[in-house]
Amino acid sequence: MSFAIDLADRFAVSTWSLHRALGGIYPYRPDGVETPTRQPAYGEGVVELIDLPRQCAEHDIFRLEICSFHLPSRVSSYVADLRSAAEEVDVKVQTLLIEDGDLSDPETARRDAKWMAGWIDTAAALGAENMRVIAGKAQPSDAALHRAEIHLRQLAEEAADAGVRLVIENWFDLLPGPAELNRVLDALNGKVGLNGDFGNWERAGKYEDLAKIMGRAELCHAKGRYSAAGLDAEDYARCVELSDAAGYRGPFTLIYDSQYHEDEWTGILEERDCIAGVLQKVTAA
Repeated sequence: MSFAIDLADRFAVSTWSLHRALGGIYPYRPDGVETPTRQPAYGEGVVELIDLPRQCAEHDIFRLEICSFHLPSRVSSYVADLRSAAEEVDVKVQTLLIEDGDLSDPETARRDAKWMAGWIDTAAALGAENMRVIAGKAQPSDAALHRAEIHLRQLAEEAADAGVRLVIENWFDLLPGPAELNRVLDALNGKVGLNGDFGNWERAGKYEDLAKIMGRAELCHAKGRYSAAGLDAEDYARCVELSDAAGYRGPFTLIYDSQYHEDEWTGILEERDCIAGVLQKVTAA
C-alpha cells in the first residue's frame, strides 16, 4: 500500500506480533539458567527470528523490536548474524525488550538490576537503539517508586555508555497511572525514556490518562484491540489522534495480539493501514 505522506520511519513491528509464527520462546529470567531451552509455547512455529528482518522489509516496515524471550542465543556469533540480517535489508533494531525482572521488589531488585544490566551488551551488539526494562511490579508506594528510580538511574547510565537508550513502559502495578509514571520520569530527569503503550491501561479514563503521558513518549506500542468483530478501529484511531495531539512524533510499533486473523502479518498490516489513515488525516487538517 502506498501512502500520501512519507511514513517510512513511523512504523515498527514487535516480535510479539509474530509469536505464533515464531512458536517457541526462551524464558530468560533473573533466577533462571543463563541459556534456557526452547519452549514451544505457541506451537512449533514456521519462521526463525533471523528471518524476520527480511519479512519486515518485504512488508515495507524498517524497524523491528525484539522480545528477549525470542532470542534463541546470546552468544556473540548469533547476535552478530542477527544484526547482519537486519542491516542487509536496512531494518533498524529499534528496541530490545527485556521481558522479566522487577526493580521495585525489596528482596530481588538488586539481583534483577544486575541481570538487566547484563543485557546491555547484547542490546549494543544487536545495534539496538533502545532497551526497554520493566520498572516494577510492586504497589506504587513511595519506597517502591524510589527503589525503582535508583536502579533505573544506574541502568540508564550504563546503557548510555554503551550507546543504548533505556526506556520504560506504562506497565505493571508500579506504574498504574500518569501520576506514578510522570513522577519516575521527572525523578530521572531525562536519563530514561518512555515507551507508551495503548493497551496496558484498558480501563475507564484510558484516553485521558494516555493523553497525559504520550507527549513524553519516545516510542509507542500501538496495540490494536480486537474482538469477534475484528479491529476496534474507533478505539485505535482515537489513541493515535490523542498521541499526535500530545506531540508524539515517534514510530508506532504495531502490536498484533489476536487470533482474529490467522496470518499475523494480515493483522499487522491492518493496524498499519489504520494508523496511516489517521496520520494522513491529521496531516491534511
